[in-house]
Amino acid sequence: MSKSQDVIDMFSEYVMPTYAPSLVLTKGKGTRIWDADGMVYLDFIAGISVLNVGHCHPRVVDAIKLQAGELMHVSNLFYTENQARLAAKLSTLSLGGKCFFGNSGAEANEGLIKLARLWGHEKEKFEIISMNNSFHGRTLATAAATGQEKIRKGFDPMPEGFYQIDYNDLDGVRAMITDNTAAVLLEAIQGEGGVIPADEAFMTGVRELCDEHDLLMLCDEVQCGMGRTGDWFGFQGYGVRPDAFSVAKSLGSGYPIGAVVSGPKLADVFQPGTHASTFGGTPLACAAALATIAVIEEENLITKATVTGATFRAGLEALIAKYEPVTEVRGKGLMLGLVLDQAAKPLTDIMQTQGLLALPTAENVVRFLPPLNVKESEIEEALEILDDSLAEWLGIDTEE
Repeated sequence: MSKSQDVIDMFSEYVMPTYAPSLVLTKGKGTRIWDADGMVYLDFIAGISVLNVGHCHPRVVDAIKLQAGELMHVSNLFYTENQARLAAKLSTLSLGGKCFFGNSGAEANEGLIKLARLWGHEKEKFEIISMNNSFHGRTLATAAATGQEKIRKGFDPMPEGFYQIDYNDLDGVRAMITDNTAAVLLEAIQGEGGVIPADEAFMTGVRELCDEHDLLMLCDEVQCGMGRTGDWFGFQGYGVRPDAFSVAKSLGSGYPIGAVVSGPKLADVFQPGTHASTFGGTPLACAAALATIAVIEEENLITKATVTGATFRAGLEALIAKYEPVTEVRGKGLMLGLVLDQAAKPLTDIMQTQGLLALPTAENVVRFLPPLNVKESEIEEALEILDDSLAEWLGIDTEE
């Protein structure tokens, strides 16, 4: 029996089956990851956009080791320097307001929703408009905000006050606004929805509608933030400023941390007793996040996401003419989707056997989220594997 099978059997007996995992992974370094039986893969999933600086970056590892030996947790009943420094850094990089720290993207989006409702409470504004095919989390409130019926199925009755409209449909958003609307919540790029970027006119139009009707514009940056799209945060590529946004995933390079980051308008809406998180913003989590930001800055990964992303996109687009089922390439920076005219999972399964990990999403899209410090040679290697996988999937004899 393989080492992998031992772990799989233990999972089957003791872990609730909320996922359908495939590989038993044991070690990662940079863009590479190893399974329990010694096979090496190019990881173009990166923990679902978590490992933006790659697996086990030495700067992040050292920061976690050092902080773990000094102070890991004291609760938010006390001041800690790392939390203050991280809040200052995130504020400086974005909206110039304040931060609330939690542990995940869902918790950060819950915070956004609570912040909007508390802000609008005295004006009886509580409704949230979000987008069809969006994804904001798996808690009840974030599932209600998510525009995918499959996420909500079986959990009725859902919390009230959440309404969805088609993404990039500005007229639809305008028509949905009522006297009770508090906020519009959207992603700059819908990741789970199929790697679909917002239209520029849509983003600027939502900002204008929010200003016109005294609403909050809220951005979910959980997947497309932290340099992924070629800007620190996805909304910055559109020249708009939301009133607040959520960030998580890659903020801690794999150490759980999430944050609500506000502009000045919402900076003091939360007060003692209105919101809290026992583990939010621990010294250890903030040390990991501060080291992550330092790596992105010092290694110039924002620019690399743009430059390397353009190279990768060009390679993906070359496959459109070569393989009929490949119809489109979508995304920005190093958040890219290869759109097919049929289900993507059979292709990603073949890619995995050949040593390249990527995600099927929205049924017919292969989603690529490599670390931002991926090498050009690794992009070329991934494109070669993808080319071979497409040929195998379509039954094309490459020896002819």
